[in-house]
Amino acid sequence: MAYMDTAKKILANNWRNGFSIPTDRLYPFQWLWDSGFVALGTSHHDLDRSIDEIRTMFTGQWDNGMLPHILFHSETEETYFPNYDFWNSNVNSGAPQFPKSSGITQPPVFGFVLEDLLNTHTDNSKLLSFAKEIFPKIVHFHRFLYHYRDPNREGLFFIFHPWESGRDNSPLWDDALNKIDLKKDEIPAYTRRDTSIADADERPTSFQYDRYVYLLELGKKYKYDGEEIAKESPFLIQDCMMNAILIKSNESLIKVGNMLNIDVSEIEDWQVLSKRNFQSKFWNQELKHFVSYDLRHEKQMTHKEIGGYIPLFANLASDTQANAIKDYLQSVHDRGYYLCPSFDVDSPLFDSKRYWRGPVWPQMNWMLYHGLKSYQFDDLAEIVKSDFITLVDKLGFYEYFESNKSDVENLSHGYGGGNFSWTASTYLSFKNMNA
Repeated sequence: MAYMDTAKKILANNWRNGFSIPTDRLYPFQWLWDSGFVALGTSHHDLDRSIDEIRTMFTGQWDNGMLPHILFHSETEETYFPNYDFWNSNVNSGAPQFPKSSGITQPPVFGFVLEDLLNTHTDNSKLLSFAKEIFPKIVHFHRFLYHYRDPNREGLFFIFHPWESGRDNSPLWDDALNKIDLKKDEIPAYTRRDTSIADADERPTSFQYDRYVYLLELGKKYKYDGEEIAKESPFLIQDCMMNAILIKSNESLIKVGNMLNIDVSEIEDWQVLSKRNFQSKFWNQELKHFVSYDLRHEKQMTHKEIGGYIPLFANLASDTQANAIKDYLQSVHDRGYYLCPSFDVDSPLFDSKRYWRGPVWPQMNWMLYHGLKSYQFDDLAEIVKSDFITLVDKLGFYEYFESNKSDVENLSHGYGGGNFSWTASTYLSFKNMNA
C-alpha cells in the first residue's frame, strides 16, 4: 500500500491546475500520450481529475484536428528546449493562440483511454456526459491523420519527426536520420536543456538532435501542413506502432459510439481500409515481427523493436504471428532481461541504458500486457506486469528502467526523470487489477 500512496502523491504533486506534467524541470508542460496514460491510472482514485486531464489536452487541438504533442500552458518556463517560441506553431493559422503548442503530434491514445474509463466506471453520469463531449474531438483528431498524413490513401498515416512516434531516439530511426546530410546553415543555433538535467549518457546524441531540429524547421517552413511536408521531408515513416494504436482507438470509438448512439460509419470506413493494408505493409516474415515502413525510400525498416509488439494490443496479429512474437519475448525473458526491452537485445544497436534504445518503459508494458492477455498469453502477460512492478519497487518511480537484470542489481534508481507521472499511473493501473 505504501508504494500506491507514493504513486498517488507523485500524481498530486505533478498536477498543474487542470493537467499533469510528466515530471518537474525535465518535462514541465503537458504531453499528449503522457496525459492519456496518466488519465488511466488517476481514474482509479480521482475520475474528475482524469476527465480534466483529457479535456485540458484538447484545448490545444488545431482547427484541422491535429492534437499537438506538447501544450505550453506556461510561457515563462525556461528549462525545456524546444520551447513554444522555437516551435512557432502559429505559422499555421489553425493553431490556437493559447495554449501555445508544438507543431507535431503523438500516438492517438485517447480512443482506447476513453473506452477504458467507461469500462472502469460504468453508468457514471458525469463520465457519460464527458464522453459525448470529447468523442467528436477524438474523431476529429483521427480525421486529421487520415486526411493530412496519408498521401496514398492507404489508411496508414506517416510521421515526419521521430518525436511524433513517442520513441524519440530509437535505433529504428537511425538509417533515415543518417541519410540527412546537413549543412551548417540548415539549422539555427540552439541550446539543449535536457543534458543539464539528466545524464547525457541516457539522452539522444548531438548528431541526432541536430536532425530533430532540422525536421522541426522543415515543419515550420510548410506551416506544419502534412501534404506539403510529404513532398519534401527526408524523414517520412509509416510507424507500425502509431498505426496500430490508431486502429485500436478506432475500435474503441466504434464501441463507445454505439453505446452512446452516435453514428460511427466514418470510423468504420477508416477501419476497413487501415486493417486491409496493415498486414501487407508491416509484417516481415523473415523476422517474424511487425516492422515500420520508410515511405520516402519505399522499404520496410527491418528491426525488432517494441513498437512491433503493439499490434497484439490492437488484435491485428494472426495466431501464428502472435505466437512468434510471444516465443521471442519469452526467450528474451529467459535470457535474463526484464520485459520489455525497447529494442532487440541481439542487435549491435541495443543499449539498455540510453532512452529508447533498450530500456523498459512503463506505458509500453501496459499496452503489451493487455495485448498478450487478448491472445490468452496470460503467463507472459503476468511477467510483463510483475517485471514493471519489481523495477519500480526496487528503483523508484522513474521515467524508464534498465532492462538487463544483472545490471539492475548494481543500481539504486531508474533512468531519466524521477517522480514520473506515467510510471505512477501505470503502477496504480496494474495494482488495481489485483485489488
